[in-house]
Amino acid sequence: MATLLERYPSLRWVLPFAAFMAFLGFRPHLPLAPALVAGVWLGAVALVVWMVARPVVDLRLRHPAATIGVGVAVFLVWIAPDQLIPGYRELGIFQNGITGRVETTVAVDSRNDLLFVALRMARASLLVPIVEELFFRGWLPRWLDRIDDFQAVPLGTYTRYSFLATAALFAVEHGPYWDVGLAAGLIYNFWMAKTRSLGDLIWCHGVTNACLGIWVLATGQWQYW
Repeated sequence: MATLLERYPSLRWVLPFAAFMAFLGFRPHLPLAPALVAGVWLGAVALVVWMVARPVVDLRLRHPAATIGVGVAVFLVWIAPDQLIPGYRELGIFQNGITGRVETTVAVDSRNDLLFVALRMARASLLVPIVEELFFRGWLPRWLDRIDDFQAVPLGTYTRYSFLATAALFAVEHGPYWDVGLAAGLIYNFWMAKTRSLGDLIWCHGVTNACLGIWVLATGQWQYW
């Protein structure tokens, strides 16, 4: 494994995200209770992070107040259109055959399952920020700028092409929430260029997702999950 990772250094940054997306695709076909699926998903992807990406994961928080503030700001950007404009998300540009539909993956019976909710929150606020930031801020923009040797590009390096392309792909990942996904991608990309700190981006993303999870539990707007 070590030799393979040395030969293909991109794997350290990409495999955790690939494993996460694979579980996302296979999850509906797993004949297991929702809490068990959530636990297996969390544990398996965390194991991939530990085994493959541990040397490149940075959890140092260098700008705590500002990073938390940016994370909260992205959360507010995420929910604002739906809260301020009734029926906004029903527009065809958001829900269609390409972007999909706004719907929750959380079954009604699971919403009162404390174990399931805790695992879902842990995945969103702890695991997702690591795997997505490794991919979208740690690897993808550097690879776009220099495919032959992305490691030669310092973290947080700004070029217009990689900045916009990464934000666009981040938007695509979020389906019918592509508009706020694009805004979030632009803000995260800006903060990465400003701080050049993967750790701050992981924490920032974690704050956003934790706020969103608290919002879901407090308001019952499960469509965000």
